[in-house]
Amino acid sequence: MGATRTPRRSWIEEGLRALAAGGPEAVRIESLAQSLGVTKGGFYGYFGNRDTLLAEMLDTWEREAAEAVIEQVEGAGGDARARLKRLFAIVSVADGPAQGVAAELAIRDWARRDESVAERLRRVDNRRMDYLRSLFGAFCPDGDEVEVRCMILYSMRIGDHFIAADHGGRSRAEVMELTRDWLLR
Repeated sequence: MGATRTPRRSWIEEGLRALAAGGPEAVRIESLAQSLGVTKGGFYGYFGNRDTLLAEMLDTWEREAAEAVIEQVEGAGGDARARLKRLFAIVSVADGPAQGVAAELAIRDWARRDESVAERLRRVDNRRMDYLRSLFGAFCPDGDEVEVRCMILYSMRIGDHFIAADHGGRSRAEVMELTRDWLLR
């Protein structure tokens, strides 16, 4: 019987973890193999080179951080407010290699230095914002207000990880809940 091959998905997930921990420079074939407890030979059967792995990591992130989340929200149905509440819940616990905040922030940083990554990021941001517009637009008739709500929510999702402020006796979770409630009124 032949040796068990490390699944392609494992290489991609480990690559996303390395990216989240140290940026694209940290995605090294030898390091990934060591983390997976395998030899690097299996890598070449799937990817051919590091650039192919990086592209597939970005494909996975794009699919899982945008489309898969939207499908999950839509799959359970409900009106726009119910779907927004579900979206809040899903993104607040997202922790897979492609959905976690660390990968998101690493990709945003990478996009500042790589135009092809910036194009992907723009596509994901636009897809997410379009989806938010569709939800807020279902109960908010003013287009300007829809855009403001979308921008506040999206900025809150990204910026929350950079803000270290205290909240006057409230916990961060309480302030986030108050903000969500305000956005849904």
